[in-house]
Amino acid sequence: MVRSTYEKRVARQLLLILSPSLVLLLAFVIYPAVYSVYLSFTNEALTGAAALNPRFVGLRNYSRLLNDAKFWNSLFVTFVFVVGSAIIGQFVLGLISAIMLRRNLAFKQLFSSIILLPNAAPEVVAGFMWISMLAGGENATLSRIVMFFGMTPTDWLQTFPLTMIIVVNTWRGIATAMILLTAGLSTIPSEVYEAARMDGANPSQIFRRITLPLMMPTILLYMLISAVSTIAVFGLVYALTRGGPGGATEVISIYIYNQSFTAFQLGYGAAVAVVALVISLILGIAYVRAMKVQV
Repeated sequence: MVRSTYEKRVARQLLLILSPSLVLLLAFVIYPAVYSVYLSFTNEALTGAAALNPRFVGLRNYSRLLNDAKFWNSLFVTFVFVVGSAIIGQFVLGLISAIMLRRNLAFKQLFSSIILLPNAAPEVVAGFMWISMLAGGENATLSRIVMFFGMTPTDWLQTFPLTMIIVVNTWRGIATAMILLTAGLSTIPSEVYEAARMDGANPSQIFRRITLPLMMPTILLYMLISAVSTIAVFGLVYALTRGGPGGATEVISIYIYNQSFTAFQLGYGAAVAVVALVISLILGIAYVRAMKVQV
């Protein structure tokens, strides 16, 4: 009886401590998500008759997006952006950085500072920094570099728009990958590596048969976090290209913004946002199932 009373008191104290976080979660995550689902079933708009008198339209917005070529283009662009930036670029470079930091480097502090530095700049600031590097003309930084080697300068954001935003987002995300993967590497006992070396395993075999399998839970967690966060990237892409040219970099977050605040169709934009939310939830469920397999 005494233990039950004590547990109830601890539970009430924990609830009291967590209540500010729960209120913020309700106000800025749960309520907007629920309201977006509601909006997706209406013809809510910022202008016109629908702005004065919005009405319930059922699944009309979802039916429309299934037949919208621009929506499917935004999904394809988002897929390429996520795979190229989060799954390939950030993961590979982050893993290499994590492995290098585990070794006795002469300039380890400087190396880690260089990797972490991009996170110090907000998305929009980083976007404008890269615009000065990638813009056309002879005064752009990258143009000066290629001219030094006798190559013709170009407007990189117009010629290779999707590749450029992948490069910039990779640059910003290496630090997160490095930190998370370094934590995963630190959980592997050194005795395992010593035993493998005594058995005659070379570095490649150790990496493929020991490091990667033991780090798989961390890698899966990183893949989930990076994929979901990359799907939500908005400020960086908007600052660099605003989704252009011709929709070449119109990731789904930019498409939602354009439909909601450029075309003024809040209901349709909310429907696209709900689809993006469902995709993120599917990724989360896939991660949970994969973790059960790992366990």
